[in-house]
This record gives sequence, C-alpha cells and structure tokens, in this order.
Amino acid sequence: MKTAVHKSEIPPSQIFVIRHLHDRHFDPVWHAHSEYQLFVVLEGTGTRFVGDSIKAFKPGELVFTGPHLPHLWRSDEAYFAKKSELRINGIVIYFNEHFLGEHIMEKEEMLALKNLFTRALRGLEFHGRSREQIIAMMKELTAMKGIKSVIHLLRILEYMAATKEYAYISAKAYSDVQTQSETTRMNLVYDYVLKNFRRKILLEEIAGLLHMTPTSFSRYFTMQNSKPFSRFVSEIRIKHACKLLTETDEPVSHICYESGFNTLSNFNRQFKEFMLKRPMDYKKEFMSI
Repeated sequence: MKTAVHKSEIPPSQIFVIRHLHDRHFDPVWHAHSEYQLFVVLEGTGTRFVGDSIKAFKPGELVFTGPHLPHLWRSDEAYFAKKSELRINGIVIYFNEHFLGEHIMEKEEMLALKNLFTRALRGLEFHGRSREQIIAMMKELTAMKGIKSVIHLLRILEYMAATKEYAYISAKAYSDVQTQSETTRMNLVYDYVLKNFRRKILLEEIAGLLHMTPTSFSRYFTMQNSKPFSRFVSEIRIKHACKLLTETDEPVSHICYESGFNTLSNFNRQFKEFMLKRPMDYKKEFMSI
C-alpha cells in the first residue's frame, strides 16, 4: 500500500527514542516515518499490516522496519470496546540512518550494519533464539541512559546484522513520502473493512465512503495497493481464519462463517490459494510445531 501518515521525527536533542508502550490498544492509524523502527509486541493481539503484507500478530512478535515503509498494528476489535479491560504492551525504538554521523555508514566497519538497513526497507521479522535475545536486550535498554544506552543500541544492531534468523515481510521496499489526504482515504477503508469483513461488503458502500463511483474506487484501490479490493478483503478474512484455527478448537465450518465466507467450499478454495494448504492441514502443521 502506498499511502500513510508520516509521523514526527526524533527530537534534534536525541540520538534515538525508545518507548515502552502501555495503552488500551496500539495506534490504529496506517502510517510511515523517515526513521528505522524496531518494535516488539509484549502483550496484545490483532492484525499487522507492513507494506503489502497482512498477518495476525500476537505477543513475542519482533519486527524491524526501514524508512517510509508503511505499517499498522491494528488491535482486535475487543480492545476498542468501551468497557474492555484488555491492554497492550510493547517496546519501540526509533532512530535514523545517520544517527552516528552523516558519512560513517560508508566506512568498511559499517558494512554489516549498512546491509541490515538495506534489508529493513522491506521489513524484517525475527524468530528463534535471536528474537528472544534481541527482546531481552531491548528490555535492558529501557532502563539505560546516556552513552551507555547508545553503546547498548549498537550491540542490538550488531546482533541483528549477524543473525540469519529473520524473514522478509513486504515483497517490495517503499520510498515515496505520502500525502495526508491519501492517508485519510486509506485509513477509512482499513477501518471499515476490519470492522465489517465478517459480512458481505458491497463495493458501492465502500466506494461511497470515499465519495467515488464503484468503478473509480476499484481502479484507485488497485493502483494504490497493487491488488484488487476483493483480494484485500479475502486476505483479511483468511488471516482471521488462520488465527481462529491456531488459537481455538472451533470446527472449520464455524471458522468459515466467522471469517466472512458464505460457503465452506469457497472458504476451502480461497484458503488453499492463499496459504497453499487446506485449513485442517494448516492447523495440524501449526500444532506439530
């Protein structure tokens, strides 16, 4: 997806910013910024959007994103309920590429770090022992100040640059700075779909939100997202089904309708198209792991 709010930069007085997040839900706005971001979910569940990738998230997820790569960790609807007692918890670190100096990244000692930054333009998700080690180091960093904190951040980056326990998230990197008006439009679409994907969403109703004709909206959405709106909705539904398959004991027939599909045959067909396996095979494989 191309449109995203660009948030404020790191204050000129600081080399980097680290925040320990405690709130009712994560920021519900699709956005991007010019800084690199290292983010770990410690508590909370929902749907993650990074570049052109859609995936359910849960505690323990560790993601490193580069500049201008749009992203959103959308908490489940239960977190937005007025009387909800659910809470989220996470740690996020922001820094820019030249936080050590304008030309230092061109030095040969920085080659591994430079390669890490290049990979991060597509977003990286860490796993295995590396993920656990990086999370532990991030927790330590929250209690540090001064030069000790900068040295510790470099240790984290050095560890990330050396590990092979990661996977790319987005199929492509993003470099365009986005406009507020385009971001507002796409956030309306995101919010509406995430609240209504369990039922049939008519093209006319979603186009009406943006004051467009259905034909104009279809063309606009495909241009902005490199995928048709119908496929986007199907991805949301399939990712929700994946979550239910791995976190509940509900039968496939129930998960089918709970995820917004009208027939079991259509659900099975689309699930295999997106996940390359049948729903029960996906569940069995997950449980074996």
